[in-house]
Amino acid sequence: MIGIVDAHHHIWLKADLPWLVGPMQPRIFGPYEPIRRDYPLAEYLDDIEGCGVVKSVYVQTNWANAQFEQETDWVQRTSDETGWPHAIVAYADFGADDVRPQLDRLKRYRLVRGVRMQLHWHENPHFRFAARADLCADPVIRRNVARLADYGWSFELQVFAPQMPDAAGLAGACPDVTFVLQHAGMLEDLTPAGRAAWRAGMARLAACPNIVTKLSGLGTFIHRNDPAHIAQIVAETIALFGPDRCLFGSNFPIEKLWTSYRDLVGAYLDAVKSNPGNRDAILRDTAMRVYRLVP
Repeated sequence: MIGIVDAHHHIWLKADLPWLVGPMQPRIFGPYEPIRRDYPLAEYLDDIEGCGVVKSVYVQTNWANAQFEQETDWVQRTSDETGWPHAIVAYADFGADDVRPQLDRLKRYRLVRGVRMQLHWHENPHFRFAARADLCADPVIRRNVARLADYGWSFELQVFAPQMPDAAGLAGACPDVTFVLQHAGMLEDLTPAGRAAWRAGMARLAACPNIVTKLSGLGTFIHRNDPAHIAQIVAETIALFGPDRCLFGSNFPIEKLWTSYRDLVGAYLDAVKSNPGNRDAILRDTAMRVYRLVP
C-alpha cells in the first residue's frame, strides 16, 4: 500500500478541554458522548494499524485560547518522546491587534507548520463557530494572516459556501501565504441548490493559486462513512483544484463516531483507485509538500 499522510487527525492528549467537561453541547457532528474522553496517541496508533499511515499532522483542537502555547508545547513534547505526530498546526487569535507576539511564541516549536483560527459561520447555530460571517473580509484578520508569510507558515481556512467569496478575497490579499481549505469547503446543504452554491464557491477558491484543499471530514454532515458521497466530493474537488492541490485528512477521533479508520481509508482508496497519480498526490505527496514533512 502507498504510504499515507494523515493531515487532519486530532489527538486529544489532555482532558481539560472546555467541551470535555460540563453538559454536552450541540456540535456540528452530532452527539459525541462516545468520544467525550481522552484520545491518546496510543489509541490513534492502534486505529491506524495496518492502514499504511506513515506521517501525521496534528491540527489544534480548541483548547482554551489562552492555552494555545501549552497545547503546542504538549504536542511537541509528545512527538519528541514518541516520533508522532510529524507536524503541528497550532492556534493563534488573528483578531488580535497584532498576532505576531503569539506567532513568536509558537516559533519555539520546531514542528509548527501552520496556524488555524476557525472562521466558519452558519445560520444554524449548531454549525456556527465564528462570531461573524464576514471575518475573512475583516482588515485586522487579513493583516494578521498576511504576517504568516514572514514565518513560512500556512493558514488553515475553514468556511462554508456563502463565505467563499470573502475567503477568496482573503487569499488574494495574502498571496505569499498558503491556505489549506478544511473539509473540502464543508458541503452541508445537499440539495441541488446547495451543491451548486458549494461548487461555485469552490471554483472561486480554486482560482486562487495559493489555496490547496483538504479532503477531510466528509461525513461530518451525514454522520456516516458513505463511499459514494466521498467519491463524488473527491471527484468534483479534483476537477477544480487538480490532485496536486488536494490532500487527505482523517479528522479522527470525530469520525470514530461512525466509522473505523480502516473503512475510512478504504473509501478514499476506492475514490482514487482509477488513477494512481491522483492517489499518490492526494494521499501523500501534497501533504508532504504543504507541511514540509521529511521523507
